[in-house]
Amino acid sequence: MNKKVFPVKGMHCKSCEILAEEELAKVAGVKKAATDFRSGTVTIFYEGEAPSDAALADAIRRAGYEVGENDRAWFSRDFSSYLETLAAAVLVGVFYLVGKSQGWFSLSLGTSEGLESLPFVFVVGLTAGVSTCMAIVGGLVLAISARFGERHPEASTKRKFVPHLFFNLGRVGGFTLLGGFLGFLGSTIQPSAFSVGIITALVAIVMVLLGLQLLELFPRISAWKVMLPKGIARVLGIQTHSQKEYSHGRAALLGALTFFLPCGFTQAVQLFVVTQGDILLGALTMGTFAFGTAPGLLGIGGLSSVVRGVFGRYFFRTAGVAVIALGAFNFQNGLNLLNLGKVQVVAPEAQEAVKGSSPQEKKEPQVIHMTQEADGYYPNEFTVKKGQPVQWVIDSKDSYTCAVSLIAPKIGVKRILQSGENVVTFTPKAVGTIPFSCSMGMYRGVIKVIE
Repeated sequence: MNKKVFPVKGMHCKSCEILAEEELAKVAGVKKAATDFRSGTVTIFYEGEAPSDAALADAIRRAGYEVGENDRAWFSRDFSSYLETLAAAVLVGVFYLVGKSQGWFSLSLGTSEGLESLPFVFVVGLTAGVSTCMAIVGGLVLAISARFGERHPEASTKRKFVPHLFFNLGRVGGFTLLGGFLGFLGSTIQPSAFSVGIITALVAIVMVLLGLQLLELFPRISAWKVMLPKGIARVLGIQTHSQKEYSHGRAALLGALTFFLPCGFTQAVQLFVVTQGDILLGALTMGTFAFGTAPGLLGIGGLSSVVRGVFGRYFFRTAGVAVIALGAFNFQNGLNLLNLGKVQVVAPEAQEAVKGSSPQEKKEPQVIHMTQEADGYYPNEFTVKKGQPVQWVIDSKDSYTCAVSLIAPKIGVKRILQSGENVVTFTPKAVGTIPFSCSMGMYRGVIKVIE
């Protein structure tokens, strides 16, 4: 059996290999085709007369690629791409500064209404969908959808948007099922701050990588991806040209798995469901919350699905800069969670208390006061003495922001602050620092322990 090797441009994943191999197998005389997206080469095996170059090139075009050498340089040689990226960075920077000055990134509900009302839960979801959920879930959606749109400019608006419908349907369905499960348990099963930090950092790395690929400044990086083996990919249904690395089931599954991504709003609703101990209520509450987040997430997906032509090129560069910024932000949050520590430095009798409780220690407690608002903790730095009981009084002014989810692993604190006064008591037994944070690592503070 004879073989022929030739270069192909545009392949960037295992799915590309499958698509190219399927089309080449249809060429008369080709017995087998083997592709390697990393090297950008295709090997065909044939008997007798070799297939014509024109027939092979036509098959490659039907798969969506071209015959030719890939640009594997580390840096793009197109100077205009750097200027466009700089302009995109300026645009994103201006948007951030304006948004910060106008309070767009500190959205809160500022209400005393409770999660017992499903319409209110929906409003909580709407708020989360354009604030904290947007920072990590929205950033991930933007990265993936913009990357798909960039790779497949020929795809129709409908084809680009349908995956987002299934992503959000999966998110609503997954939240509903898992909400019912939480209600059935009647007790919280939440990952530690350390594990949440790991997840956040890994998601952030993926976002940064996707953002760099969108910029198209680093041709070699564009080929870096975490891939499934081709055999598994075929089982999962990545087989036809129309699917192009996508299936409705995987989009829905990805949406459902966002249940486990850290978000203060999400965790506040999850804890409410746990405390109710009701399967139906848990399912309805979590499903309603996810449905509320859908408009914001669909907006991101819809925007990336309609861009085309020259405007599309600028949009993808701007999206790349924004995704990298969000990735860096989430990576820093992940590091913040990892730095909270896991070692207990409190006395065995330490406890958390709600309004009206009093510390059990005989010594006069050190009282520290803190206010939790929509955008963090004020003040967020305290100094206490070792061996003397501490009464940490936290006045929660806004019950529906990321800041309401307070964690301090070194003193065993992991709770959703209730509206009004919350009291945590503990006795520090070692000199050092006791860092605390919201569950996303966005808002932080520290308690310094001295002799």
